[in-house]
Amino acid sequence: MQMNATYTSFVAVGDSFTEGMSDGLPDGSYRGWADLLAARLAARSPGFRYANLAVRGKLIGQIADEQSAPAAALGADLVTLVGGLNDVLRPKCDVDAVCARLAEAADRLAPSCKQLVLMRSPGRRGPVLERFRPRMEQLFSFVDALAERHGAVVVDLFGAEVLGDARLWADDRLHLNAEGHRRVAEAVWQALGHEPEDDWRAPLPPAVRAGWAARRASDARFTREHLVPWIGRRLTGRSSGDGRAGAHFSADEGRAFWVTPPAGGTGTGTADVTGWLRAQP
Repeated sequence: MQMNATYTSFVAVGDSFTEGMSDGLPDGSYRGWADLLAARLAARSPGFRYANLAVRGKLIGQIADEQSAPAAALGADLVTLVGGLNDVLRPKCDVDAVCARLAEAADRLAPSCKQLVLMRSPGRRGPVLERFRPRMEQLFSFVDALAERHGAVVVDLFGAEVLGDARLWADDRLHLNAEGHRRVAEAVWQALGHEPEDDWRAPLPPAVRAGWAARRASDARFTREHLVPWIGRRLTGRSSGDGRAGAHFSADEGRAFWVTPPAGGTGTGTADVTGWLRAQP
């Protein structure tokens, strides 16, 4: 990898983590680490182009089948591929099959770009993480081997203690909040060889434990607003991503589209991130 390289284009592929949930904006849309990273890269490269094809709820087979070919066709300088965690968090999972589909996507994307980035996804500390840790570690070991095969960069978010802190996760306990996404963007930025803006691994101040009543109220709200709907989707074979396409992908035409910062924008700051313009087909 060329350290501190200038990238003129970036395509993000994956699931809700890359889509940006739950880094919510006032208009109800999501920003997330990929948008934040794109804004920083755009500031270094006039005419920068960006497409985020990630869709919440997608399994690795869907990512390979639906996103990898359109992403490869764009021929970006930089491609990020993150997937498989939705698979391993299900009650039953063939991790070897997940790894095979991840490899299929990487094999398609790597030749199309100058730099492929893979990740060891973060995990929120708690009983859910411990239950699925063996599966996650098997998947992430494969990610390391896959990166070696393709000369890809691996961003180890799973190994960062701070990203397990519940305060960096949204109320649904499945997705990072705004500060969590900001740290991921900084992690990828540094992995690409750029000068650090801050220490994304820096721990948060000591937590003040909430009282019993507050914890029970939080658990009840989580169960009502997030856990019960999730169970309902599993029982009925539905996904949160059903009927959705990537932010810069036309489901009707089966094609991805580049976007670029608005004219006169610097590509930095939240205002510019929300002002990406969709390129015309």
